[in-house]
Amino acid sequence: MRLSLIAFLCAAVAAAWLPAPAARAQSVEDKASVCSACHGEAGVPADKSIPVLWGQNEGYIYLELRDFKLGNRKSDVMSQIALGLEKQDMKDLAAYFAAKPWPNLGQPRAAADVALHAETIDNSAGCKGCHMANWQGDSTTPRLAGQGVQYLRETMTQFRNGERMNNPWMSALLKTYTDADIDALSKYLAGY
Repeated sequence: MRLSLIAFLCAAVAAAWLPAPAARAQSVEDKASVCSACHGEAGVPADKSIPVLWGQNEGYIYLELRDFKLGNRKSDVMSQIALGLEKQDMKDLAAYFAAKPWPNLGQPRAAADVALHAETIDNSAGCKGCHMANWQGDSTTPRLAGQGVQYLRETMTQFRNGERMNNPWMSALLKTYTDADIDALSKYLAGY
């Protein structure tokens, strides 16, 4: 029920982006305030399945907005919002959110056995080759450290199951992961 209400509210926010261009918010702050309905006023998402944007890498935010607009990444809400964005809007929003401080979601560090499982996966797959030593990402690679555990779990599962297809390399890699692998990585990264 709670998720349905949040989805409804986010859809209502998306609808606010669809009026005629003259009626749209003009400043990046105004546009970003629309994002707050789902992604959170202080960068803490309203729903645990929604990603943190504050402090995320600028290039990554831009690419994801572009992918939503082009239909390469699917979301009923985000696809509609992205349709109302021009390229400069996406660049401005990416820069705006990247400049914000990463919020503390208050997630616990992973238990020692879970951390060992996650580190074993990383050592075999080389995750830090792209996501960097402290899971901070870089440029067009997302920061994973401190991202919501539910969002991480759902996103990795979507890549594995072929539901999220805007990064074929991640889909191919995650097809080799078990539910236990994804669960361990999600808890480890969320509390990193």
